Amino acid sequence: MAATALLLSAAAVVLLCLAGGSRATNVTYDHRALVIDGVRRVLVSGSIHYPRSTPDMWPGLIQKAKDGGLDVIETYVFWDIHEPVRGQYDFEGRKDLAAFVKAVADAGLYVHLRIGPYVCAEWNYGGFPLWLHFIPGVKFRTDNEPFKAEMQRFTAKVVDTMKGAGLYASQGGPIILSQIENEYGNIDSAYGAAGKAYMRWAAGMAVSLDTGVPWVMCQQADAPDPLINTCNGFYCDGFTPNSAAKPKMWTENWSGWFLSFGGAVPYRPAEDLAFAVARFYQRGGTFQNYYMYHGGTNLDRSAGGPFIATSYDYDAPIDEYGLVRQPKWGHLRDVHKAIKLCEPALIATDPSYISLGQNAEAAVYKAGSVCAAFLANIDGQSDKTVTFNGKMYKLPAWSVSILPDCKNVVLNTAQINSQVTSSEMRYLESSTVASDGSFTTPELAVSGWSYAIEPVGITKDNALTKAGLMEQINTTADASDFLWYSTSITVKGDEPYLNGSQSNLLVSSLGHVLQVYVNGKIAGSAQGSASSSLISWQKSITLVPGKNKIDLLSATVGLSNYGAFFDLVGAGITGPVKLSGPNGALDLSSAQWTYQIGLRGEDLHLYDPSEASPEWVSSNAYPINQPLIWYKVSMII
Repeated sequence: MAATALLLSAAAVVLLCLAGGSRATNVTYDHRALVIDGVRRVLVSGSIHYPRSTPDMWPGLIQKAKDGGLDVIETYVFWDIHEPVRGQYDFEGRKDLAAFVKAVADAGLYVHLRIGPYVCAEWNYGGFPLWLHFIPGVKFRTDNEPFKAEMQRFTAKVVDTMKGAGLYASQGGPIILSQIENEYGNIDSAYGAAGKAYMRWAAGMAVSLDTGVPWVMCQQADAPDPLINTCNGFYCDGFTPNSAAKPKMWTENWSGWFLSFGGAVPYRPAEDLAFAVARFYQRGGTFQNYYMYHGGTNLDRSAGGPFIATSYDYDAPIDEYGLVRQPKWGHLRDVHKAIKLCEPALIATDPSYISLGQNAEAAVYKAGSVCAAFLANIDGQSDKTVTFNGKMYKLPAWSVSILPDCKNVVLNTAQINSQVTSSEMRYLESSTVASDGSFTTPELAVSGWSYAIEPVGITKDNALTKAGLMEQINTTADASDFLWYSTSITVKGDEPYLNGSQSNLLVSSLGHVLQVYVNGKIAGSAQGSASSSLISWQKSITLVPGKNKIDLLSATVGLSNYGAFFDLVGAGITGPVKLSGPNGALDLSSAQWTYQIGLRGEDLHLYDPSEASPEWVSSNAYPINQPLIWYKVSMII
């Protein structure tokens, strides 16, 4: 009987272990650092956004991050992809947040889950789903009950999903931090007292979800206790938390910048990034995150902006394709190793500062026999030779030397010892790698080009006719980037807006791209830019006696994602649309317009290679000087 009871008890223990996974981890904080199971930690983190890559890429990206010296992976949670329709959730494929977090745990790393759910992130509409805009009475990111109800519901859904998978550190999982809201302190003054009330509500709501781990608010100087306010920027060494009881944390150290259409490819030198990192830890920081460590790609229609490119490479240590970027990745790895050698001193005490002359400073961490020092030259032009602890040290301009024993320099941020590599795009031809190292590429098996013609103007039965010009986002709900505006006029020949058969056509649009067609032929096009999406197109057109058709195609290139009231920024042709001549004008802005959401080819899924369509024409002769053509080709390497 006793033996049977013992066996049953053993079986129960095994079942409990299987159900509970790893043991719970206690995560708190004090004025110096995050405290994990009673021990202060110096942590290095990097942002990798799960939907900007694919599940097949995740393990490799995470392992490269670990090999680069990271302890933590940070990611936003993207509301719009998880709840594309209100109440209908999608956590499959590259949207499988739990699988991504588990992949991080499998590599032995921690997770910082930045729920938001507003994320900015150069993501379409800042990560908000468009249906949120149409809830009666809603006002985003302020003390507004309809918005707060939806925000709390989604935030709770994410927390419950993570809890259900046992992924919080308090359950034995890897999530040691969560973030609510995002850079709200940059714009909260625009919302007045209601903004402050909303911020306090968001903090209280997050804490009430009982995750068992600390919450942070980035760029929120007045984040209420117990939330930790954190810094975002290129340099955060001068940042001070809003309480002497909170640690100095850096949630976004910008490794580069995002790419805009027509803009220069961003670049941040490895030496400057390394300087910023070392300087932060020198001046009391204990948690630093690269934004981005791997930027990835804005897949589908996720890019925001407007005019943010598909590439989200960010000049990150791991490039858009998942390859390590040298020397940045290797140099930062070496910086991380040097900082970790200082960890016993960093967690033991606060720094003391010693002037080493103009624009030069030492920070010393000494507790008993443990000592570490950072020597900084913050002069961007001149090298310096300084004396510290009776020894001479040469400090290159804009650099930090790290001394884990307060004596010997193990690394200077301006001196790169890691390998340097470069990548190059090559035209694909039938070739191989020759013995002399010359580069040639394998032959492509190409099935041949096909094309399909997209008709101009209204082709769908569900088109809408209404007097006046309609704003695009409220009309399409972002179901498509495209909206057709179509109207017609009858010309007798003696109209005051005519000069013979000519008339000047003016089209004013909020953006982002405009194409103008008169009687089925293109008359011109225009586009905005990342700095201003507004369009004012004007050109002389030819009209014929009788009926004339004017078709305007408006396209969005990513919806606004940042700033106060960004959700109210419109798009599309709001006018005026006007014909004018020497004797008068005709304002078409209030005329009857017919609207069509999307293109015919979108409805036919011409963009999907897995779906065959009779619309495709295979030919060696292609349409010339004709707009709105779909093209496709299949290639096998």
